[in-house]
Amino acid sequence: MTRNGSAELIGTSRQFVALTQEIDRVARSDAKVLITGESGVGKELVARAVHSRSTRAHRVFVPVNCAGLPETLLESELFGHVKGSFTGAYRDKPGKLEIADSGTVFLDEIGEMTLRMQGLLLRFLETGELQKVGSDASGGRVNVRVVAATNRDLRELIGLGQFREDLFYRLNVIHLVVPPLRERKEDIPIMITHSLKSFSTRGDYSVRSIDADAMAALSEYRWPGNVRELENVIERLVVTCRNEEATLDDLPHEIRSRHEGTHRPRRERRRTIADDLYKRLVEDRESFWTAVYPLYMQREITRSNVRDLVGKGLQEARGNYKIVAQLFNLESRDYKKFLNFLRKHECQLPFREYRDGHSAQQAS
Repeated sequence: MTRNGSAELIGTSRQFVALTQEIDRVARSDAKVLITGESGVGKELVARAVHSRSTRAHRVFVPVNCAGLPETLLESELFGHVKGSFTGAYRDKPGKLEIADSGTVFLDEIGEMTLRMQGLLLRFLETGELQKVGSDASGGRVNVRVVAATNRDLRELIGLGQFREDLFYRLNVIHLVVPPLRERKEDIPIMITHSLKSFSTRGDYSVRSIDADAMAALSEYRWPGNVRELENVIERLVVTCRNEEATLDDLPHEIRSRHEGTHRPRRERRRTIADDLYKRLVEDRESFWTAVYPLYMQREITRSNVRDLVGKGLQEARGNYKIVAQLFNLESRDYKKFLNFLRKHECQLPFREYRDGHSAQQAS
């Protein structure tokens, strides 16, 4: 769990213990590390733990969001620039790799890096030499441990020609996989208790505990946004709850309704907005861009409706997003645009659970 710069890895599950033991082993070396996992699972927390348990712990940890800047600015951010190299470059500026000398640099969302930037990074990994923007001379060598992270399938991106295979093998010396919360449910109550205590002590708030029904609902929820979503829910609960003990009624609708639906007698399922949209796409052969996209952008349907629709598509396609795109009547050239839309609006669901039969069990 992390917030406002204070970071902790919290859990007792078998998966969590195995991950922390692997972090301890990895930290002893200077080998490059690739951390993968769904969005919000805490990949930066793992990177910080690798750094803090290493011999470089007394040096700086420098995070860089590779998706947060356009290519030209990312190049300057990583390698630095010299005065006059571009408009606004009024002075020499060191890059994050230089700042991280003798420490650790964390390259978050490495899968979003352009092919040109991937080539520049590969050269640095091979030589340790800095090439500042606007300079023909070498900027010297630095000793930096590189830890990278992504929620993308880099092997799939390699197949699509969007990620360099040679860079992948440079980064993937040690591979750490951070499991999603739904695969370590026994950790959820511990994390909720820790987060509740942390948030409730930062202001004059009433809530101090969560009753059994509410805790059960929180533990049963699948947490598609993982640790980040859990923290947001608990922070909102602390701010909005007016009693010392939070109850089921204080939880967000999507968590409360899923819990209530699980524990009420079975009855015929009501037709949903996602059902109607799915019919328009699959049976009436309308396109996602004409039947769904305008409704979402005009706020006539919610993110939850789109996620439910994507889930129905993934269930039919057994987790294959390319088949989902075909079901939703998209041209092949629109596949990347479709995925970018889902990622940008947090509607992309992890495909693996639809490949192993979990979704069928959930729906039954």
